[in-house]
Amino acid sequence: MGNGWHEWPLMIFTVFGQCVVGGFIVLAIALLRSEMTSTQRQRIITAMVGLWILMGLAFVASTLHLGSPLRAFNALNRIGHSALSNEIASGALFFAVGGVGWLLAMVKKMPPALLRVWLVVTALLGLVFVWMMGRVYDSIDTVPTWFSLWTPLGFFLTMLIAGPLLGYLLLRAVGFQVCAMRGLPMVTLVALIISLVAGLIQGNELAGISSSVQQAAALVPAYGTLMAWRVVLLLVALVMWIIPQLKNRQPAVPLLSLAFVLVLAGEMIARGIFYGLHMTVGMAIAG
Repeated sequence: MGNGWHEWPLMIFTVFGQCVVGGFIVLAIALLRSEMTSTQRQRIITAMVGLWILMGLAFVASTLHLGSPLRAFNALNRIGHSALSNEIASGALFFAVGGVGWLLAMVKKMPPALLRVWLVVTALLGLVFVWMMGRVYDSIDTVPTWFSLWTPLGFFLTMLIAGPLLGYLLLRAVGFQVCAMRGLPMVTLVALIISLVAGLIQGNELAGISSSVQQAAALVPAYGTLMAWRVVLLLVALVMWIIPQLKNRQPAVPLLSLAFVLVLAGEMIARGIFYGLHMTVGMAIAG
């Protein structure tokens, strides 16, 4: 029993990876705007360095979980047959295609038409990556607390909660005026509401999952308290993001940075709960 913090490498890998995918989609949408000048486009491409730094940290964390980078290569031997292999392969493909394309764009070796194709393909690869992350866990029928719709839903909601803020922050960091993307906080707010409802439903369902030796509801005794703290952190971050816009001002980069740290903290709490709910059973009773 606990809060799942012993799985911190996986927490970093999944949360950071989902943040990067969401952030990339935001920057891709900004780049696909036809009225943008070449100078503006190059500034947004420069901002993408933040995404690849976070993605690199995510993969470093994943190798710490595996114990050795060589094990990651061994896991690729079962692509198409193993959910873990598919996750690593899809993540590596997203990182490689995204990173190489970004380098070409940075040195201005990518034609505008190819840039658009790269943005769309990389965004789709990111979505596949998030889906494959969920499949690693929701395909394990011997872990009833993960074997449900809530697992992939939670992963995509993290992408929608943290990704818009990350993308907005990177745009502001390079001085880009993001007035046309004022609706991004609403994406995060709607995703947070859905996540809150899902968390309440899942919390109720835990009482009906048990084995001969374990009660799912007892795996994370502080489930309600931790979820409450998560919601508080995310709401505070949203307030810091939205209030300046209500006053017709662009949120300052330091303020957005603090908001993003709060969002990361909130999503790490949720992911810690997720790993804390792990229970391996031979035969579970779900009621």
